[in-house]
Amino acid sequence: MANSDPEGVDGVRMTWNVWPRTKLEASKCVIPLAASIAPIPPHSDIPTLPYAPLRCRTCSAALNAYSRVDFLAKIWICPFCYQRNQFPPHYAMISETNLPCELYPQYTTVQYTLQTNPDPNNPSNAPQLQPVFVFVLDTCMIEEELVFAKSALKQAIGLLPEQALVGFVSFGTQAHVHELGFTEISKVYVFKGSKEISKEQVLEQLGLPAAGRRSTAGYPKGLQNGFTNTVVNRFLLPPSDCEFTLNSLLDELQTDQWPVQAGHRASRCTGVALSVAAGLLGACLPGTGARIIALVGGPCTEGPGTIVSKDLSEPVRSHKDLFKDAAPYFKKAVKFYDSLAKQLVDQGHVLDLFASALDQVGVAEMKVAIERTGGLVVLAESFGHSVFKDSFKLVFEDGEQSLGLCFNGMLEISCSKEIKVQGIIGPCTSLEKKGPNVSDMVIGEGNTTTWKMCGLDKSTCLTVIFDLSSTDQSNVPETVNPQFYLQFLTSYQDPEGKTLIRVTTVTRQWVDISVSTEELIHGFDQETAAVVMARITSLKMETEEGFDPTRWLDRNLIRFCSKFGNYRENDPSSFSLNPCFSLFPPFIFNLRRSQFVQVFNNSPDETAYFRVLLNKENITNAAVMVQPSLISYSFNSPPQPALLDVASISADHILLLDSYFSIVVFHGMTIAQWRNMGFQNQPEHQAFALLLEAPQVDAQIIIRDRFPVPRLVVCDQHGSQARFLLAKLNPSATYNNATDIAPGSDIIFTDDVSLQVFCEHLQRLAVQS
Repeated sequence: MANSDPEGVDGVRMTWNVWPRTKLEASKCVIPLAASIAPIPPHSDIPTLPYAPLRCRTCSAALNAYSRVDFLAKIWICPFCYQRNQFPPHYAMISETNLPCELYPQYTTVQYTLQTNPDPNNPSNAPQLQPVFVFVLDTCMIEEELVFAKSALKQAIGLLPEQALVGFVSFGTQAHVHELGFTEISKVYVFKGSKEISKEQVLEQLGLPAAGRRSTAGYPKGLQNGFTNTVVNRFLLPPSDCEFTLNSLLDELQTDQWPVQAGHRASRCTGVALSVAAGLLGACLPGTGARIIALVGGPCTEGPGTIVSKDLSEPVRSHKDLFKDAAPYFKKAVKFYDSLAKQLVDQGHVLDLFASALDQVGVAEMKVAIERTGGLVVLAESFGHSVFKDSFKLVFEDGEQSLGLCFNGMLEISCSKEIKVQGIIGPCTSLEKKGPNVSDMVIGEGNTTTWKMCGLDKSTCLTVIFDLSSTDQSNVPETVNPQFYLQFLTSYQDPEGKTLIRVTTVTRQWVDISVSTEELIHGFDQETAAVVMARITSLKMETEEGFDPTRWLDRNLIRFCSKFGNYRENDPSSFSLNPCFSLFPPFIFNLRRSQFVQVFNNSPDETAYFRVLLNKENITNAAVMVQPSLISYSFNSPPQPALLDVASISADHILLLDSYFSIVVFHGMTIAQWRNMGFQNQPEHQAFALLLEAPQVDAQIIIRDRFPVPRLVVCDQHGSQARFLLAKLNPSATYNNATDIAPGSDIIFTDDVSLQVFCEHLQRLAVQS
């Protein structure tokens, strides 16, 4: 069970599954106390209840399976703050044999459906909240790219749910808002691309009067009926009403007509276009779930959010420029997207970015707005590439494959009183709601116990970092509860517009490390610990100046092995690690070599893209990003996992590498020669045909379950694209020690140390007195 569904029903995984009692002992554990939580993953064992959760009147935690109940007095005791709460009248029938669902011990996660406020005059007419999609299309592209982008948009509009609303903004040198409700001729509002524009100016220019934006009494904020319909319906319409208009508009849409001087970049006002889209959404439908879906084909060179000048002789900023503070536009652009993020979070709206260009488009600057609103980001080489086309289609598809996009999420965390929350790494924004469980130390989005998640889907995952209060309680173990509790309460709006609340309550044990570390060791989750370290390292690289990630990881790993290894002082050969820790050093070795730490060969856009996905995916997927998986196929055995090592390459094997962002099918030399000679087409060599097909089938299975869709690379040993595999392998055989390698295997041309050398150094340093 543990392997097939490691996230479990609760979707919670922790670095340590038992916790030390004091802050001092926790710091000695080296790896922080952290939990990775998936707020809304679908699971058949989660019951859905048609009423609101019962909340504690002191700490507002929800009634749960760990609450103590006095059936005679009709009282429940909150496990977080020990407050005694009276059951309300509709729980009058409660008894030991008649329990409400949320008190059953197996239901540690339950879901509640809430009715939205019905119309006071007509209660049966409960209005549904309508999801809104505003497409923002870049027109500064070559004709071919624009054709790909337009056809993807047409397909998306055809797949949108009936109750949705659609808006359209196109931009080049200027931003154009298209009035879809005016079908006689195409009517467009033009915004100058060179200067910043406020939400108020957007409203004024679009002719949206303040009165049209006021919702009528008795309606929840943001329902269409609360507005004069004409205001909304000029710019945002149901797909069925505007599909024809939009399709003809896209057919007529040409690449940006402003002349571009020789040796210059096109003038592209991405920042203004996104501001205008955010203003339009804020004006028409505040509080309703909405997404701005931007298709961008190059860097912003005009107005707010500019990342590079129009002069082609000036390259787009690199990591080296950022490191030396030699990127003149960077800080200003980040500040602009930071303020856009605040506006979108206030409105509860999401920014999604689909970027496709051979050069950079500014993902590094936009990251703050994408991540804080819980947006999706996809980076591809072309709008015609399967990475973009298949990923974009997945956003709008229904059924099994759908991403389950939800809106307007809010996460509240309750914890036992000794525990404090330092912050969250992942797609959310702190709502700065202080309380007794808020730590003074802040990591990521902190200073709060409540977070906003404007956009979330069934795979969204957050990392919560905890701290212990500094009072020393280890001297009174008998009086203290041996268990501690954590509760994650997520309210959100599902794709149909219903409001749901998911409550997950988990318990773990305190352990006194001064007596024994046995339980602590067995409660260690190596995968979760490696991913949490990767997320903290990435965050520190972005926020701390002069931070050296490799040294920081090495120092922590040495401290960790000194604390938990078995050895005689100053004798490296005596060093051994408990099996519960044995996978952790290789994880850190691969993390040090990964694209999250080594930014040398990547652009700032690629690094930002990788980090957004690392922070958002569940532990199983994030672990593959840090340490790819390798499967070997051969004639004499079924497919089996192989070591992530150059020694796994063999002339008569096929390897399948999954590094999350790309999937590589690598044919050994002999296999490639036989395939080129066409043996697979001859009836007597059917076994060879099946061998060639197996990794391709498995690759498609992986691709089908993943967003963004990974890039598939099919290559041969010694071919140019074999680098996609070689870059991820442990260099146990290099040009320095190539004398003793087996024929048909391979070597890697690198001066990097191998895992074996790394572990020898680690042992030597860990055992030092």
